[in-house]
Amino acid sequence: MDFVTSALLVSWVAIALLAFVVAGLVRQVHQLTRAGGTRRASSPRKVGIDPGRPAPAIDELAGQDQDAVLLFLSDTCHTCEDVLAAAGEWVRREAPEQLAVRAVYAETTVTATDEVVPVLPDRADLFEAYDALATPYAVIVDRTGRVRRSEPVGSASALLELLKSDLPGQVRSS
Repeated sequence: MDFVTSALLVSWVAIALLAFVVAGLVRQVHQLTRAGGTRRASSPRKVGIDPGRPAPAIDELAGQDQDAVLLFLSDTCHTCEDVLAAAGEWVRREAPEQLAVRAVYAETTVTATDEVVPVLPDRADLFEAYDALATPYAVIVDRTGRVRRSEPVGSASALLELLKSDLPGQVRSS
């Protein structure tokens, strides 16, 4: 067998293998198309409790007639440590008097402590009630007990921006 014949044979084998691969892909596309026709593709679900809804267990967490910030944190999350430290510093410097800031953990043993921000360990029930799927996560509750804002905060600076932009009665410096 000379070189040209060998090359031609290898080319035909490669073309046949490619045809099988394309046929498999076409079959999968047809299956997905048929499945898509019978049910709608769902959009990604928004995490967190919707603004305007009553905040679960807020009387137990923060009391009445005051705004509250609930920080859902994890003891194994380094960003959570930074967020808790930033929240404590913010409370010391700028927090209004009628504001309760609480750090909520699902773990039973928590190493994080802060004398300004009370730490609430073993509250996995609140993670579920507030639909806090990721940490760090912040929920702002108004004095009527309704959720004003609920969102993940990816850094300490994101938390500070949230606090400065969403809490009423803040003195905003330029």
